[in-house]
Amino acid sequence: MKSKNIFAALSMIGLLTSLSFSATATQPVDNPEIRAAAQNATTPRDHEAVAKYYENAAAKIRAEVREQKELLEHYQNKSYLYSRQAQDLQSHTEALVRNYEEAVEANIQEAASHRQMALKLEKNHAASGAQRINDANGSAQNNVTQQ
Repeated sequence: MKSKNIFAALSMIGLLTSLSFSATATQPVDNPEIRAAAQNATTPRDHEAVAKYYENAAAKIRAEVREQKELLEHYQNKSYLYSRQAQDLQSHTEALVRNYEEAVEANIQEAASHRQMALKLEKNHAASGAQRINDANGSAQNNVTQQ
């Protein structure tokens, strides 16, 4: 009986700890450093780095999703261990899984957005490089015809 109470208490502590993260989980990972990096990104490499950051954050949250799904399965299979709290634990864990999955999607979308910005910058850079070559060829031809 004592071990059941201890296990239930530890599970509740784990749940409460994970709930503190879930409040911000539905949005892409955002901290002052990444926000500044995203706002100051001017080169394709900058945007690629920001995209990689969001992809790594999504991978970490995916791991949390897997962990919460395992915990949910445990609550469903062993609900008799938690008596009246079993349904609460299950519903809280289900909500966490939903929030984490939304956060994964938000981070993936943010990463895709930055990858797209990087691609546009690369295309613009390539087009401006071709324009400079054309301008240089045109001025060289003008020099030849003037002589």
